[in-house]
Amino acid sequence: MLIVPILCAAVALTGCSAASTAPDRPQNNAVDGPVSAAPRITVSVPDGATSQPTDTTLRVSTTAGTLTSVRVTPSNGRDSKSHVAVSGRLDDTRRTWTGGRTLSPATAYTVHATATGSDGQRTTVRTSFTTMTPSLTNRALLGPMDDQVVGVGMPVTLRFDHPVADKIAVEKSLSVTTEPKVEGSWGWVRDPHTGQERVDWRPAALWRPGTKVSVKAALSGVDTGGNRYLSRDISTTFTIGTARIARVDLEQHHMTVTENGQAVRTIPISGGGPDTPTYNGTMVVMDKVADIRMNSETVGLGDAYNMMVQWAVHLTTSGTYLHAAPWNAARIGNTNASHGCIGMTTGDARWFYDHAQPGDVVITTGSTGPTVDVGNGLADWTESYAEWKQRSAL
Repeated sequence: MLIVPILCAAVALTGCSAASTAPDRPQNNAVDGPVSAAPRITVSVPDGATSQPTDTTLRVSTTAGTLTSVRVTPSNGRDSKSHVAVSGRLDDTRRTWTGGRTLSPATAYTVHATATGSDGQRTTVRTSFTTMTPSLTNRALLGPMDDQVVGVGMPVTLRFDHPVADKIAVEKSLSVTTEPKVEGSWGWVRDPHTGQERVDWRPAALWRPGTKVSVKAALSGVDTGGNRYLSRDISTTFTIGTARIARVDLEQHHMTVTENGQAVRTIPISGGGPDTPTYNGTMVVMDKVADIRMNSETVGLGDAYNMMVQWAVHLTTSGTYLHAAPWNAARIGNTNASHGCIGMTTGDARWFYDHAQPGDVVITTGSTGPTVDVGNGLADWTESYAEWKQRSAL
């Protein structure tokens, strides 16, 4: 009497989708006459294991035939930003599958694998395990925002709540793709005023308008050092808009704004005075606000000022803005007399505010002050590309 194996439908190899059933064929069925043994499947993490390290390399292998399906998913069957499915790849023999990423912390996983023998017999196994729950965590914030249109100077930014000791592990988990293809590099910086650490990606030269940028940070389960773990993957896609560059000449007291290489406006300005000079260097618009209270105590200048300011375009975390300065009208266009910001008439400030977008470039020259620190705002362009690449952990 022949025992007929139960066959399941052919399944493409994949790293994501829900797990299904227990083995659909016993591994040693008796038959009348010689037959091939059903494949045996082994999973490197024992069934029911707990507190598995997130950097566990998961392997699934078979003794005979080939693996035709391997799925490793959170046991709730859903792929979310905080509990990610585990992708992997087969070796050349198609008998061993190896996971290709870290596991999410504090997560229950199900492994569902199917192998097919040379005679078509199939074996399916299903196992489960849970990962460790970290006592320390880190959090990362990725920018620009999804679907945002930004200027040609905008870097990719990944900011961390806590300093990162294992920069290599983090950087290996990051990828940037562009259309068209653009050369670029990650670089680690620390804001000298807030102390916040971040890793930025900037191209070798300013972006070309119309470039589409996609960023993936497969960070869930990455130990940033000292057993402080990240717990979710994040991603963003953005587009480069108008090439808007403002060149500020602090000796001649004017700013020339170009869009896609064409000069569109020259604006009289007043920069920082002798005791509080404006930074030299290349800065990038961070954000803008129509009305803001500026208080000198927040930037270490005592009680020098405390007032509402209109049409403010933000350049550095230390407090540099381009904004309306009607109280300084007599000095605009001829004297640098501010506390470090770049002041304009209300009309010119409104015009610049209306046109400016995050990522626009502002280049200042002619100041008696220092060059802006690379970590002060988004001043990645202060350094040459050769210098910037040295900041990469890889």
